[in-house]
Amino acid sequence: MSITGEALAPCSRCGRKSKITVYKSINTADDPELKDRVRNGSLFIWECPECHQANLAKYECLYHDPEKKIMVWLMPSGDLSEMQMQVVSNHARAMGDYKLRLVGDVGELMEKVLIFDAGLDDMAVEICKYVTKMELMSKRNAGEASLADIPFHFHRIEENEGVKYLVFIYPSDGRMMSINIGYNVYEDSSGILQRNPDIIPDGTFLKIDREWLASVIKY
Repeated sequence: MSITGEALAPCSRCGRKSKITVYKSINTADDPELKDRVRNGSLFIWECPECHQANLAKYECLYHDPEKKIMVWLMPSGDLSEMQMQVVSNHARAMGDYKLRLVGDVGELMEKVLIFDAGLDDMAVEICKYVTKMELMSKRNAGEASLADIPFHFHRIEENEGVKYLVFIYPSDGRMMSINIGYNVYEDSSGILQRNPDIIPDGTFLKIDREWLASVIKY
């Protein structure tokens, strides 16, 4: 079951503290409507009753999808104790072969849920981002090398006239832009993982992101 609590959160505009509902854990089997609210981020948005500013709530949350067999631990502080990790990991092992992930912000949680709901491997997706950026940088001026620092986020899979591709979004000049990547790039990225199993980290709750990829593939 999902577990909720209450917390006092300050408004980012006026500073007034309001009592908000926080989700310490989410079980999508018991509360399937919460999955959509995680996917679009609305679960973590609250409105200040004083100035009506929309605020992002930042708190620890364990997302559990029994059907997909995934647990994603949202830990904004990054301070996850070994004991906490071991207790939940043992529980996950008892229920079967789970994917366990650790994320630092709501955007990362949203992306993980979107990736796994699409039936994709998040490690292959990270490699796919890297390959895409390298290809784009090779076609641009050397002065635009900062493209490597722009965060790409998986958004969805689409298909057009029998051709399947991945849609990534990224910020540019205050707007969100999108780029379509052929599904074959994802398949090639999956192949890289299969041929190089040593780059797959050991552990329980894994943090699979740009930093993980940079530790095994240099930009």
